[in-house]
Amino acid sequence: MGSQVRAASRCRDTGPVFGKVAPEVIEDMLIHLATENERFLSELSDQAGCFKESQIVEFIFLLSEKWHLGQSARYQAVELLERFMIKQVEQICNSSRENVRSGERGQGSSRSSLQDQIYSTFVLRLVSCVQLASKLSLHYNIVNSDTALKFLQSLKYSYTKQELLESELVILKTLHFQIEVSTPLAYVELLLEVLGHNGCLLPAEPLHQMCVQLLDFSYLTRDTIYGTLLKIAIENSTPNQLQVTKFLTVKEDFMLLAVGIISTSVFILSTGHWQQVVEHLHRITGITSQSILEFSYAVLKHVVGGSAPKQHRRDGGRTAPGDRAVSLR
Repeated sequence: MGSQVRAASRCRDTGPVFGKVAPEVIEDMLIHLATENERFLSELSDQAGCFKESQIVEFIFLLSEKWHLGQSARYQAVELLERFMIKQVEQICNSSRENVRSGERGQGSSRSSLQDQIYSTFVLRLVSCVQLASKLSLHYNIVNSDTALKFLQSLKYSYTKQELLESELVILKTLHFQIEVSTPLAYVELLLEVLGHNGCLLPAEPLHQMCVQLLDFSYLTRDTIYGTLLKIAIENSTPNQLQVTKFLTVKEDFMLLAVGIISTSVFILSTGHWQQVVEHLHRITGITSQSILEFSYAVLKHVVGGSAPKQHRRDGGRTAPGDRAVSLR
């Protein structure tokens, strides 16, 4: 099943071909992605999102473009780096707690040493994540060691090929070799497939292109968009720390991101179909129509400056993760 989901988003050069997948396969893939998303949200780290800052994302996007990688690979690289760096931070915290419990001296210097190592190798790890993502995408032009070393040397780093290989291995071991995770693009493309199956006659190719552009935009302006969405959700312009913490699951919800991106794209390209699509997305995912509208507004507010759909909050907002109804009908 995982291979079917990944295959659905690998044809990046010519774009995906919609309407060719059997309904039972679509439904299995949808259930798989929904389950994967809920499992990820249930295990979410308190540090989630810390390494998706706009400068980091832009660096990865530009590097992926430089190396002619597909769209899926750039998102995969962002998510790989995020998950790896979170594990690194957790290792520092765990090491510090163990030192405190054991009464060891010098724990401050030990922690500082680990931090220095993370800072000094950050660009190397980022490049390794892009390399791994290129291999996962099965792109015909994967990033080899020579290409990666040449780039690092252009930034005045003097790593060897052995160090580059060891960096990939560090990432693989830290993540227990579980690096094939579905990106938000896979969610978007699968939901577009479901919408077509449900009879939403939309222009597939331009809609997909718009979704990709908005998904890029949402990654690059992540904090701004979700900051607006949080203020809408709490109906207050100054959220407190507890509200920010509770909102973390919303920021990391790939299914919500996907439906929001599709809704916004339809609003831009085919406003007449918009309400119908929002209702379909609600029935498919269980995410409330109100939440979808609010997400679209948050995106459009920063794309066009406020010419966005508005609706008063009345139905309680986004459904809880466990309340989703996955359906093709």
